[in-house]
Amino acid sequence: MHAPLSPHPPRLGVIDLGSNSVRLVVFEGLTRNPQIVFNEKAILGLGRGLHLTGRLNEEAMAQSVTVLERYAIVAAAMRAGPVEILATAAVRDAQNGPAYVEMLRRRFPSLPIRVLAGEEEARLSALGVLCGIPQADGILGDLGGGSLELVRLDCGVVRTATVPLGVLRLIDRSGNDVVRARAIVEETLRDIPWLAEGAGRDLYLVGGSWRTLARIHIGQTGYPLSVVHHYTLAREEARDLTGVITNLSRKALERVPGVSRRRLDTLPFAAVVLRRLLRATGARRVVFSANGLREGWYATHLDPEVAAEDPVIAAGRDLCRRFGRSEDLPPALILWTEPIFPDETPTLRRLRETACWVSDIGAHEHPDYKAEQAFLRMLRQPGIGLDHHARAFLALTLAIRHEADPLAPWLAPARALLDVASAKRAEVLGVALRLAYTLCGGTSALLAQTSLRIDQGRVVLRLARGGGVFAGEAVWRRLERLAEAVGREPATELAPQAVAAA
Repeated sequence: MHAPLSPHPPRLGVIDLGSNSVRLVVFEGLTRNPQIVFNEKAILGLGRGLHLTGRLNEEAMAQSVTVLERYAIVAAAMRAGPVEILATAAVRDAQNGPAYVEMLRRRFPSLPIRVLAGEEEARLSALGVLCGIPQADGILGDLGGGSLELVRLDCGVVRTATVPLGVLRLIDRSGNDVVRARAIVEETLRDIPWLAEGAGRDLYLVGGSWRTLARIHIGQTGYPLSVVHHYTLAREEARDLTGVITNLSRKALERVPGVSRRRLDTLPFAAVVLRRLLRATGARRVVFSANGLREGWYATHLDPEVAAEDPVIAAGRDLCRRFGRSEDLPPALILWTEPIFPDETPTLRRLRETACWVSDIGAHEHPDYKAEQAFLRMLRQPGIGLDHHARAFLALTLAIRHEADPLAPWLAPARALLDVASAKRAEVLGVALRLAYTLCGGTSALLAQTSLRIDQGRVVLRLARGGGVFAGEAVWRRLERLAEAVGREPATELAPQAVAAA
């Protein structure tokens, strides 16, 4: 007889009924970082022609019913609850928007529908970005099909604005003329004086069209990590990119890798909005975000204590819980490795703590591939709190912890993303963690029989007598490697009893 499967964590779902697309996202659990278990999008174009007719696109409305029927069935089959439909710019602005919503409510009585006001849409987008970047300071732009939501961020939401500059609406307003669109965008943004507060700060970009711009840049430059979330461009790089996109013909755009055919018509207009937004804000760089409205909706369901957690360390704890062997060992590893890094800043300590939490996520991989599998999982793991530097640092640390050859070619993406000092620090931490696991076998009880200290040019490993840990050949070899990495001599000493508090 088979043992019963353990129940999955609670699930909740949101249907983003946008001006250009409709998407169902199902989240699993209520942890600090959203865990997405289903994500499906259909391009419908509800807002196509809205500026000219004042009405939602009739064909798209009919298609939306079919799509929503599927989404309702999928959400129910996945036992997601609550599930809510969030309607944005096209629905709230269209003359037939109220009638359309009423029809959907009759058709789908189990799915609550909320038509978001512009300010609420902007706030939810901001909460999505802040979920991963709590200290965000600058201007957020969320570009949809019908509107552009703008938010002044300063570790929270300061002020918001919504303007009719979504890509579909801009195409209609400009008569599909990029030159005319530039003037429309410039005139509209001129009426929002607080955008200038973005000078010297970051411009956070949300929206599918802008994510496509990031993918193009990643492909064209040979960037070593194909992850849009937290991808960052200097101001001049972003300006150059928008200039190239707005000047390419449609046929030329068709030949650009990474461009969906459904984005071909809207991409030049997305580039126009970004270029003018760069000018209006004076931002020093742009940071692309894969998260926005839907993750913001998710964040509103979190317990305040969970929402207050550090997203990077929380990501490490989540990975430990899902893929590691013990949740007791990482806190002990944090204390055990501390003497090796006496001068670390709060930012560096945060990364070291997270590395300790994820240090065993390769435990269940094939022995011949532990290092590479753990490296790739960390480098490519979905996680809104992890920027590209953090991913690379943690991935390199894990590879070294599993005794990867430091010159292995598959480590190249991480090394390309790190400066020399950061790569060296990751290697030292990886070597220290390897020594720790050799000593304790992944248990906090055995680790408690040991301690490390830096003493007069030596790295001293202290072991308790009779504690089940001894300085055999493997331990000594890894201690030597750690000492070499930090420029010291290795040494061991015996303590008469447990050394957990030493």
